[in-house]
Amino acid sequence: MSLHLEATVTERGVDVALDLADGQTVAVLGPNGAGKSTVLGMLAGLVRPDTGHATLGQDTLFDLPWVWTPPHRRGIALLAQEPLLFPHLSVRHNVEFGPRTGRASRADARAAAERWLEEADAAEFADRRPSELSGGQAQRVAIARALAAEPRLLLLDEPLSALDVSVTSSVRQMLARVLADRTAVVVSHDALDAYLLADSVIVLHDGRIAEQGPTRSVLERPRHPFTAELTGVTLLTGRRTASGLLTDEGTPIAASAVEPVAPDERVAAIVGPAEVRVESIHTREPSATGDNRLRAIVRDLEPRGDLVRVRTDSLPALVPPGVVAELSLGPGVAVTLAFPASSVTLYRA
Repeated sequence: MSLHLEATVTERGVDVALDLADGQTVAVLGPNGAGKSTVLGMLAGLVRPDTGHATLGQDTLFDLPWVWTPPHRRGIALLAQEPLLFPHLSVRHNVEFGPRTGRASRADARAAAERWLEEADAAEFADRRPSELSGGQAQRVAIARALAAEPRLLLLDEPLSALDVSVTSSVRQMLARVLADRTAVVVSHDALDAYLLADSVIVLHDGRIAEQGPTRSVLERPRHPFTAELTGVTLLTGRRTASGLLTDEGTPIAASAVEPVAPDERVAAIVGPAEVRVESIHTREPSATGDNRLRAIVRDLEPRGDLVRVRTDSLPALVPPGVVAELSLGPGVAVTLAFPASSVTLYRA
């Protein structure tokens, strides 16, 4: 069973086409307003596109303007950001709800609930009411409830965004286990979710697919600025030179390509902020062999745990607070940015 979607929602500026093989999970990434939730809504039957068609296996979800399968007949489960458990039912009865609406017997519904509560590490909460659960516990129950309905396609809309940091990791690990070999679409802002949960990635920008492909390929060699930002690196684009690349802004950067690239071919390159050193423009120390050195103006300082992200009009850098104090860094300060050629990953654009 495979998923195919090709549709437009003119009012929201969304125009997408995607395919997903049976048993695979795709992560849909993108900034706010990119159209991620609209894609889920079209698949779930909550958003009616202006044009397009979608199929799940041999079944048509919609083929506009004439065919429209209602949500309850699609065999698709949507897990929202909030658990949305029925407050008047126990955890066990919440999970039994899906099988029961699918006309399973009471005994079969109870067996399905016990199975999926166990899979979601939530069996110990079976007799509690939702009001007695923490955020992480409630989300585990919501996942068990969605899976107990045995959906052909599972849609997850930022399932970890409402959780405390202390429980996010354990719930993510549980999701990775239960999503294995299951057809699913996961919307997220977090690249780590894509790495751990998805076989492939789609990056949406302004309602269009900016790039897509196998997870590691897209995230480790981004070709769109948002994808690079999501993974915490800086994206440079330009033309291949003998020593590296000449950026579109006219800056020569020394780098080695990780794949064969012909001279003057369009290339992309990424630089991690942790690889960039910030130095005074007056430093007289000789630069290390192979170092790139750029003049820049500091735009902003942003604390990042034990380090400080120094945003400039060129590349960002991640430095210890001591460097900020030593160089009296602040908006408007001129600096030199240094980073080795070996830290630049260059590939075809």
